[in-house]
Amino acid sequence: MLGYSDSNKDSGFLSSNWEIHKAQKSLQKIAEEYGVNLRIFHGRGGSVGRGGGPAYEAILAQPGHSINGRIKITEQGEVLASKYSLLDLALYNLETITTAVIQASLLRTGFDDIEPWNEIMEELAARSRQHYRNLIYEQPDFIDFFHQVTPIEEISQLQISSRPARRPSGKKDLSSLRAIPWVFSWTQTRFLLPSWYGVGTALQEFLNEEPEEHLKLLGYFYLKWPFFKMVISKAEMTLAKVDIQMAHHYVQELSNPEDKARFEKVFEQIASEFYLTRDLVLKITGHKRLLDGDPILQRSVQLRNGTIVPLGFIQVSLLKRLRQSQNSTVTSGVIHSRYSKGELLRGALLTINGIAAGMRNTG
Repeated sequence: MLGYSDSNKDSGFLSSNWEIHKAQKSLQKIAEEYGVNLRIFHGRGGSVGRGGGPAYEAILAQPGHSINGRIKITEQGEVLASKYSLLDLALYNLETITTAVIQASLLRTGFDDIEPWNEIMEELAARSRQHYRNLIYEQPDFIDFFHQVTPIEEISQLQISSRPARRPSGKKDLSSLRAIPWVFSWTQTRFLLPSWYGVGTALQEFLNEEPEEHLKLLGYFYLKWPFFKMVISKAEMTLAKVDIQMAHHYVQELSNPEDKARFEKVFEQIASEFYLTRDLVLKITGHKRLLDGDPILQRSVQLRNGTIVPLGFIQVSLLKRLRQSQNSTVTSGVIHSRYSKGELLRGALLTINGIAAGMRNTG
């Protein structure tokens, strides 16, 4: 079984996908050597940060010999309702997956075996991983930033999965936090950080070596190499869902007054990477706007993005009042709201459900 969630949380989107891709090639090589019929089980979540996204492209992007007519996939969370709640939907998705498996088994491209291409991807993955970890694990203000500007603590009280939000270590650090609430929190605030952060810097550093030649090469990868196209397409989809202005509103309103200056620097670092990644993805794909290659999905994302903006403002207001209420003491004599903490929490959780439904690919 291949797990996408924790590898993404630990090393970032690009590095995670490349390491999983290499692991499949190694497993298939060993299986062929010993005459074992290999069937790989893909533990895909709903979000891109947990292995989700369009299944057809994902299956075609698997290494050429790793499928051979066999694949096992788990679908989790909101994906069940969006893909299988109606008979026609279920039939369409099963047909799509079956078609992809047959196509990937019969029409192998061989691009995965081009060693210079693999070396370039290895370099890109390493650079992306380093930049991602510089923010997540080495930026001293990041943990406080995450806990204050995202609804992670409120999500922990939402009954959305079979397991608690944190592993039983007793610490509120990233190592104990499970991947589902990690991704879910960034989706709520419209950062969607686990699905793209580090990609832009890795691409830019590669382009800096020989700008014109390397841009042509990356464009060729996108056209010919199913794995690279899948990575860029997933990043493009999640970038289209990012609302950096709404994300900034969360930072401004939910930061403690004494932390705002520090958190603005963290936000600027994230926003800079977002704009860089977006611009480079557009250059590689040749699109003028994100998702120009899929106008139906583009329109769907635009409509859903617009409808959940009011929910974002309502959520921020409720979270701010809820946290003020929780931080106030009985002796202070200050009344922050005419609503009880329970009512404020219920309202906040309802907005979390609403944003999740509008964003899709959330957990």
